[in-house]
Amino acid sequence: MQNNQHKDEWDEKLELKLEELKQCQISLGFQSCNSCDKFFECELRKKYVRTVYESMNKGAGGGFEF
Repeated sequence: MQNNQHKDEWDEKLELKLEELKQCQISLGFQSCNSCDKFFECELRKKYVRTVYESMNKGAGGGFEF
């Protein structure tokens, strides 16, 4: 996102969750979540993924098809 664009609440929440996730990775000495034994059970990662979806649809709900 460019600095001159206005960030909405969804972008701000996403940045916060990403920072939380990065701090967790740093504290465990990982470059990504893939190396973590708790990859599939991690609540922090689940919340981050949920926040990514919410930022993509701006909280409108619904699903995504890939």
